Amino acid sequence: VDRAFLRSARGALKIARTLVALVTLLCFVASGAHEAYTALAGMETVITVLFLLLYLLRLDARIRCLFWPLADIFNSVIAALFLLVVCLFAIIIKTNKGTLAGGVLGLILLVLCLVDAVLLCKKISLDKARGRSAPAK
Repeated sequence: VDRAFLRSARGALKIARTLVALVTLLCFVASGAHEAYTALAGMETVITVLFLLLYLLRLDARIRCLFWPLADIFNSVIAALFLLVVCLFAIIIKTNKGTLAGGVLGLILLVLCLVDAVLLCKKISLDKARGRSAPAK
């Protein structure tokens, strides 16, 4: 277990994303909101937990078939786009207070996704080797 990741800014951000996504999911479920709202919040919760476990257990270093930070950036950007659309609909329609609260929390989650994507973009260096040996001269 990588305890340093939990103390890092990226680790705290992943935990915050997970918690906000979970609370958003609970708001949508409790309010009886449209299934699309609930599905998006549920998928975001599960995917964020999986990425958190991936980095926490250092599986990204063991499973090298995919460049995980880039996959995480794509996840964050796509999630932000979906959250923008769905949460704006939830806020505009606001069938009840639970849907409105879920929409507002979803917009907060959108900001967390964008901050996560920016932090990951700063971390990635595409010209750096990905842990493989240097090419022969």
